[in-house]
Amino acid sequence: MSLDEVQDVRAADSDVPDGRPPAPPRPGGWAALRPLLLRLHFYAGLLTAPLLFLAAATGLLYAGSWQAEKILYSDQLTVARVGEHALPLSAQVQAAKAAAPQGKVVSVAPAPEADATTRVVMENPGLEEGETLTVFVDPYTAGVRGQLTTSGDALPLRAWLSEFHSSLQLGEFGRNYSELAASWLWVIALGGLALWIGRRRSRRALLVVPDRKASGRRKTLSWHGAVGLWAAVGLVALSATGLTWSKYAGENIGRLQDGLGGATPSVSADLSTGAGADGSDEHAGHVMTEGMEMPPPAPTADIGIDRAVEAARAAGVGEYLQVTLPAGGKGYVIKEKDKQVPVHLDSVAVDPADGRVMDELRFADYPLLAQLTRFGIDLHMGLTFGLANQLALAALAVAVMFMVVWGYRMWWLRRPTKERKLSAGRAQPRGAWRKLPVTVVLPAAAATAVVGWFVPLLGISLVAFLAVDVLLGFAATRRAEAAL
Repeated sequence: MSLDEVQDVRAADSDVPDGRPPAPPRPGGWAALRPLLLRLHFYAGLLTAPLLFLAAATGLLYAGSWQAEKILYSDQLTVARVGEHALPLSAQVQAAKAAAPQGKVVSVAPAPEADATTRVVMENPGLEEGETLTVFVDPYTAGVRGQLTTSGDALPLRAWLSEFHSSLQLGEFGRNYSELAASWLWVIALGGLALWIGRRRSRRALLVVPDRKASGRRKTLSWHGAVGLWAAVGLVALSATGLTWSKYAGENIGRLQDGLGGATPSVSADLSTGAGADGSDEHAGHVMTEGMEMPPPAPTADIGIDRAVEAARAAGVGEYLQVTLPAGGKGYVIKEKDKQVPVHLDSVAVDPADGRVMDELRFADYPLLAQLTRFGIDLHMGLTFGLANQLALAALAVAVMFMVVWGYRMWWLRRPTKERKLSAGRAQPRGAWRKLPVTVVLPAAAATAVVGWFVPLLGISLVAFLAVDVLLGFAATRRAEAAL
């Protein structure tokens, strides 16, 4: 690179107009830390940007799926005409059974709105693991409005897009892509935020708005930095909540949460033990060990779903219900599923023999970590604030895609234009860590090791980056020695 090109690159890295003498290096640790952050941000962004772009693009599609499914499945989700009185739930369930006689009813979601249908969820032969058949019933006429294969409460479109976002429809192997993207997103966002705030600039306003007077690489950088500043908090939140679903980091997060007493509790519906919350995660498995008694069979006496719902409503559980039917020695479990603020997530267990409330659990009584986890997941999914939440997620996804494009454009604009061979922008020179004081290097190395262990794909990929960088440095040194 010629002297003129070096000067051009240095000028492009500052918002101070050309011609002004450069300021002396800042005292303290930032002057030494900045080159290291620049190199890390450069390589992390360059190598993981395609994954971040994919995650943002698929996340954008998912954010729009909530509104799309209301349009696509409007016949199943809404009634033709709102009646004066809804029929008993038992009559609606019977209508669903008649429409799908091979299915076994496992849960029922009564119509949450006046114009909505009731969902009767069934296990059905021929479905894949995790899939159920949902029959949509008009609560006023018991007429069946349609049947769809669902995954949890997700209809086919959203279920497909959710899997596409998390694994690109590649199964367990594909989940590595989303975990790798989530593992690096917070590193890139926080590193870029520190670099942007620490830059010299002619006006303070250029910290938060792009420089319209700039041109070339400096203009692209101003957009990249300003948009990144506004999006940083949201990106870190998306990274943290996304990791809770991941395979490797998610397991570590779950163990840490359980160890801190933040496991998600659930009501006890076991008819053999009576009331009392067990404090276990609602998705936990159960293993029979020697000396344990088999659970009693499903009770023969059953008050029916209508009286069970009445008992739950009398106990204060009555918003956006999901009723799990008795099975395997357990009673009715009736939960609120309204995750939009103000949330309604209380639950009760009802004895099918006499309608007695065996156990109840209020969301307000959840451990703080469990509440935060619930809010974080629902924010990530676009549920907590409804349409506003989904629009915010869409805006973050678009911001990430633009920042990726701007990042690659800066890399391209920074290339040595006077070299005849094809080339690209260079990273900050090696050896930046040697300029850091030992009091910074040792704690930073220890923290990196801990984070790399806790977020395994981040640690493994970082080691791989360092190994490749060392090999490239070794090769460059050999070439320089051979040229002497």
